[in-house]
Amino acid sequence: MNYKYSVLYIALIVFVNWLFTVVDLVDLPTGEKWPPASLVVGLIFVARDFAQREIGHRVIVAMLIAGVLSYYMASPYVAMASVTAFLISEFADWAIYSYTGRPFAQRVLISSIVATPIDSAVFLYMLGHLGILGVTLMTLSKLVGAVVVWAMIRNRLDNAPA
Repeated sequence: MNYKYSVLYIALIVFVNWLFTVVDLVDLPTGEKWPPASLVVGLIFVARDFAQREIGHRVIVAMLIAGVLSYYMASPYVAMASVTAFLISEFADWAIYSYTGRPFAQRVLISSIVATPIDSAVFLYMLGHLGILGVTLMTLSKLVGAVVVWAMIRNRLDNAPA
């Protein structure tokens, strides 16, 4: 069996958690914070969808492996906030992806739209920087990656021979 998307999913989580430890949060005019590393997080939600196609519901095990690796490879403080946010939001993403019965491209987009604000709010709350502007900017940053991949999937499916 091929596990390339599962490995990519784990690697992206660990990479982003590492980024959160080395890239400073940006101060917003409202006094809130925005993490530039959140631009990469949207790809994780989509990678999870591909990993689930690959290994089914065992994708939860891959998420837990990534959480443990992140704890040791990133700042424990950031890793705990990130892992907590991932666990909560990824379960929402997983449930929507698993049970909507929609076509793959739609499940990728819908599950990302629901999960990214949850992830943003939990992460910023855990870091002590929860605020409407920060959550909104972080959510929009994450959705960029999800929308780009969704568009590529849709384009590929729309142009596939019937």
